[in-house]
Amino acid sequence: MSDAPTDVLSVSDLNRQARQALETRLGECWVEGELSGVSRPASGHVYFTLKDDRAQVRAVLFRTRGRFVSTPMRDGDQVRVRGRISLFEPRGDYQLIVEAVQAAGIGAWLAALEALKTRLGEEGVFANARPLPLPPRHLLVLTSATGAAIRDVLAVLAARWPLARVTLIPVPVQGAEAAPAMIAALGLLNRQAALDPEHDLVLITRGGGSLEDLWAFNDEHLARAIHHSRLPVMAAVGHEVDTSLADLAADASAPTPSAAAERLVPSQDALRQRLDQLFARLGRALTTRLQRDAQSLDHLRLRLRHPGEHLARQGEALVHLERRLRRAMAETLTSHRRHQAELSRRLAARRPALALSQASHDLERLTRRLLLSQHQELKRHRDRLASVARELQAVSPLAVLGRGYAILHDDEGRVVREANQTRPGERLFARLGEGELALTVTRVVER
Repeated sequence: MSDAPTDVLSVSDLNRQARQALETRLGECWVEGELSGVSRPASGHVYFTLKDDRAQVRAVLFRTRGRFVSTPMRDGDQVRVRGRISLFEPRGDYQLIVEAVQAAGIGAWLAALEALKTRLGEEGVFANARPLPLPPRHLLVLTSATGAAIRDVLAVLAARWPLARVTLIPVPVQGAEAAPAMIAALGLLNRQAALDPEHDLVLITRGGGSLEDLWAFNDEHLARAIHHSRLPVMAAVGHEVDTSLADLAADASAPTPSAAAERLVPSQDALRQRLDQLFARLGRALTTRLQRDAQSLDHLRLRLRHPGEHLARQGEALVHLERRLRRAMAETLTSHRRHQAELSRRLAARRPALALSQASHDLERLTRRLLLSQHQELKRHRDRLASVARELQAVSPLAVLGRGYAILHDDEGRVVREANQTRPGERLFARLGEGELALTVTRVVER
């Protein structure tokens, strides 16, 4: 029985599996330490050791990422690096593949940045939210002419919307001169926009990098310039995890330059697909309409009659109407003639001369009756008046006076009925049957 192992790994297999395990388990991380043995060979890569007081690890910063690092890398510098753990299989060396480098004192920067962000937010510098022209008529891109950002933007625009009109405004995107250059370029674009209204959107962008690489986009004056820009501004700075003051002050932001380009223009493929869908819908609608119109045409064709047939029916109707009209006219004329005869007969029976003669006889007869009635009525009233006069004469005071009586009254017209109503010397008047006497009382005799 043999004791030989059944699965023996070669050295290369061992190193490969070790590399895969390291890269899979740890992934990307931040490591802080002191630089040592910094080497820059002609290849452009930077090799160094990162150490603390108890351990060290070899690291490499490849040329493609090194050109985005602005932090000076000198032996003895305390730094923070972002990278992934790997293993160099030919030598079996465990190493750190570095993507970004920051000075270890970056915490103070971040605290100052948070304070500035709070102050600008309270001032309303981050309140821009103007609608963007989509797609823009003329896109103005502020970025580095040699960076990956402009290549990514142009590649996405060419793939999605070849009609896009783009002008590159080359500016530095890291370092001390980056923020002033972007501020000056933004001011120039705003002044030119008054002369050329086609300029309608500004894109400020750059690719990813370390916090130091992106620090120019956290400049307070740049944030204020973006806030006061008359032209709408979109910012796309760094990767998805990076958010700068420029992103916050802009009218809109995107996580990457490619994402910004995708948001600014429609997809020609999507538009073609939508156009194909609309064209198919239009074709189906036209087919349905043509079929419906064809059925309607067939129905109308069945109802259609020859014009001669229609004219014949109209002629028959016209003859029928003419006969009805003639019959109605004859009946109307006969009725009018009968009515006229009846009126003539009634008029003859009521001749004015005959009526006048009859009225004259009636007037004479009534006149005689009126005169006779007046005479009889006058005689009756005269007899009645005489009777009343006799009755009145019988009860009249004057008749009593005519038999020798008199009525005494004083000078005020009061009738004297008793002797004691007078006094000696008083003047009285006596009314007789004929005339009146003026008397003077000489003595009052009472009985």
